[in-house]
Amino acid sequence: MTKGVFLMKIYAFEVREDEKDCFHLMSAKYHIEIECSSACLTSEKIPLLEKCTAVSILGQSNIGETEAALLETQNINYLSTRSIGYNHIDLKAAKDHHIHVCNSSYAPNGVADYTIMMILLCLRKYKQALWRTQCNDFSLDGLQGRELKDLTVGILGTGKIGTMVAKELSGFGCRLLAYDIHKNPTLADQVTYMPLDEIYHQADIITLHMPLFESTYHMINDDSIAKMKKGVVIINCARGGLSDVHALTRGIESEQIGALGIDVLENEEDIIHKNLKTDIFANRDMAYLRQFKNVVHTQHMAFYTDSAVKSMVEHGITGILDMIQNKETSLQLC
Repeated sequence: MTKGVFLMKIYAFEVREDEKDCFHLMSAKYHIEIECSSACLTSEKIPLLEKCTAVSILGQSNIGETEAALLETQNINYLSTRSIGYNHIDLKAAKDHHIHVCNSSYAPNGVADYTIMMILLCLRKYKQALWRTQCNDFSLDGLQGRELKDLTVGILGTGKIGTMVAKELSGFGCRLLAYDIHKNPTLADQVTYMPLDEIYHQADIITLHMPLFESTYHMINDDSIAKMKKGVVIINCARGGLSDVHALTRGIESEQIGALGIDVLENEEDIIHKNLKTDIFANRDMAYLRQFKNVVHTQHMAFYTDSAVKSMVEHGITGILDMIQNKETSLQLC
């Protein structure tokens, strides 16, 4: 590693308490200074950063044209996001302003496991069962579930996580359909690739594992929901913007959607990972939707395991160091 890398400083934003020990270890391992902040990186903060440093963020710091230009002015040419998704970064703006960007990676097992859990919670009506037991009601009326072996699951997106979901689901004996622009040959014996509309027509369960691009924004909407089976179960542990929250609500109200398992939801940016017990109206759409008995909603935590957090921090730092040294990395975006 070059002398310049040893002396460099990295600013880490959106740092959670559970990340701090990992950052400390990375700082000691690579002999670099890492300054941590729990705040988001904003255009107001960028001019205060030391020049010729680097920055690591999470998904709530938006890097657009303004932020990219300011980073260039500070001679900050390296940016990592400690997330797999990177829709919060304008890659064209970053490239125009000579900023190298990389994302993170972690084993897909945690999110895949969580997806399976969400499917089972929905199929076995666990939310309703939990409510009843908390008030000493042990009746069974309305709690009859369904078994995965009897159902067809449509997996939208067969990247690392979607592929792991398919492999894990194959052990349940369910029929597996899949959609992706790029078919994964390793899944040839486990899934049947089909056009989206065919999956909408045939699947009892649809689980989303697509990145959020303009082409996938609101791919779950009134029109696509209308094509699905009556009582379809929809699972989203990927990105909230893949689904139109109002369409989801209408689908639940009309009972076209039989159950929702959602770890992410559109417009969650201002409430994600915050304690808002005294502000239940911070996101009214979300508050209304989650009160239905067949909607399981969690706090964007499918990724949240000890192994994944460690990997996200490590990639957030090593990705920057690799870009500085012009090392090839599959995580570099521009």
